[in-house]
Amino acid sequence: MAATASSDFPEAAPSQEALQDTAAQKLDEASELAKFIAELRQERTALQQEIVQMQATRSRLLQEQLGEMQSVMGRLVQESLGELEKRKQTLQIAVEQLERRQERIRNEMRTSFAGVSQDLAIKVQGFKEYLVGSLQDLVSSVEELELAPKPQAAEPPPMQEQKGRGAPDSPQFSEPGFQKTVKQIRRLLDQYRNQPDYYGAPWQLRRTFEPIHAERVADWFFTQGGRGALRTMGSRLQNILIASAVISVLYKLYGRRVRPLILANSPERLGEWRRGLQDCLGISRGDFGPERGVVLFEEAAPLAQKADRLVKEGMLPLIVVDETEEKVSLSLLQFPLWLAFAPEPVGGPMF
Repeated sequence: MAATASSDFPEAAPSQEALQDTAAQKLDEASELAKFIAELRQERTALQQEIVQMQATRSRLLQEQLGEMQSVMGRLVQESLGELEKRKQTLQIAVEQLERRQERIRNEMRTSFAGVSQDLAIKVQGFKEYLVGSLQDLVSSVEELELAPKPQAAEPPPMQEQKGRGAPDSPQFSEPGFQKTVKQIRRLLDQYRNQPDYYGAPWQLRRTFEPIHAERVADWFFTQGGRGALRTMGSRLQNILIASAVISVLYKLYGRRVRPLILANSPERLGEWRRGLQDCLGISRGDFGPERGVVLFEEAAPLAQKADRLVKEGMLPLIVVDETEEKVSLSLLQFPLWLAFAPEPVGGPMF
């Protein structure tokens, strides 16, 4: 029993060395845990710093991206505003051009036309004009017929006949002895201005006639005596309107003896004159020709020859010179009636 008891004692009470070993192990474990905890703390601190850096980097990147986006958006906005400004300026220019064109068309319609409705009215009056023209041609043909032979005593001598024929070929509108003619001309101008007749017979003015037009026509008749130049109105349509008024007055005074001769240096301008006279006087293409109505010329020499033949035939040639003619031939100034439209003065002699 004693032996047995002595052998069991060491198991029941561990030795001091075993206790020291256990304590050492626990100390090592605690040291390792402390180291591990310290490492974890360092890693945590590093992670926190890294997170702070990443947040700072992200904020910086966001700021940079936001700045770039703002810059890009600013450039886009500026470019868009620039394009819109250019388009605005272009539209403004187009609107101004259209407004000027509208105003010009209105002025032309007010001074040279009575509106689109007049064209319809002219077409409605076409049949009437045809009948009137046919009757006038018939009357002219009848007047030219010699229904009875003239007595020998009634025939004037050649010189007297020439003198009698030449008197009306040189009409005067400013002499005191022609007060009756002056009053008739003024009455016609007042009628054109205050009571325009858009459906009148051919060779009568059919367009709106303003006071400025009446002043130009009156100056040509009474101040220049039917032989002189008027400053252009700035538009060929306006000049045609004035020439049409002159032709209409002369037709009222002298009838078909008046033969307008138009001088312009290009077919295009002569075409404008033909269309304008047709519109203002209600005449047709049949009223333009070498033997009747209006005759168109591109050169002064054949016009002068035609005017000379008309004077010898007892007719009254009215020479009208377009404003584009830089020089007026002296041969035209010998005839009793001529009207030249002078361009704006730029210096130098006119003739």
